Amino acid sequence: MVKLEKIKKIFKKGTVDEKVALDGLDLHIDKGDFVTVIGSNGAGKTTLLNIISGTYFPDEGEVYIDGQRVTHLPEHKRAKFLGRIFQDPLLGTASSMTIEENLAMADLRGKKRGLRRGVPKARREYYKKMLAMLNLGLENRLKDSVSLLSGGQRQSLTLLMATLTFPKLLLLDEHTAALDPRTAQLVMDLTEKIVSENNLTTVMVTHNMNQAIRYGNKMIMLHEGRLKFTASGEEKLSLTVEEVVRRFGADLKDEALLC
Repeated sequence: MVKLEKIKKIFKKGTVDEKVALDGLDLHIDKGDFVTVIGSNGAGKTTLLNIISGTYFPDEGEVYIDGQRVTHLPEHKRAKFLGRIFQDPLLGTASSMTIEENLAMADLRGKKRGLRRGVPKARREYYKKMLAMLNLGLENRLKDSVSLLSGGQRQSLTLLMATLTFPKLLLLDEHTAALDPRTAQLVMDLTEKIVSENNLTTVMVTHNMNQAIRYGNKMIMLHEGRLKFTASGEEKLSLTVEEVVRRFGADLKDEALLC
């Protein structure tokens, strides 16, 4: 489904601040995989998502999505088959628009747009049905401005918007990191439900090793732009945080790795 071949990405090339973010990375993700990605700061996690989404083009290597070579396909052209959620809950929604308007905007992703007044009744009922899945009461607040929502509510809405049209690939960039623990767990439960029910191919970057182990069917660890190890199936199910940290070569007291 997603294939990266010998991807290399260098920032500030030829300067004293040169940084090799990805160094000959090979990665294959099958359709329906839920892959968690861990690694220290600067390991190349977000760069990986940016290469897949088209935010950056690789300096070397090739990118394929669903059998199509997209190495230099612009981000806006990939958006029709990708959904992405960022760490900041404010980035995924338009604050000045209503919940209904945000959903309508997401509903039109990748489709031809014409002039129309308001949201058709049939779509409004569909939005209510989908919002009810969140168990946040948002189905009764379609006309409310998104600016009135809490961070957790906004991130839940963003998740719904990103998956509303069933994208070929869902990219999650530490999408619970800015939330309090209770809200983060609610969003993760919702993520698991939506991904599982719709069999969405998903790549989730996280600093939380417990999340990386618990969710998904595959886990990869990046270090200095390279794939350090992968785990899937029974091997992944049997992993513990201690084992992952041992492989990572880090001290268990490092809270940044365990939070």
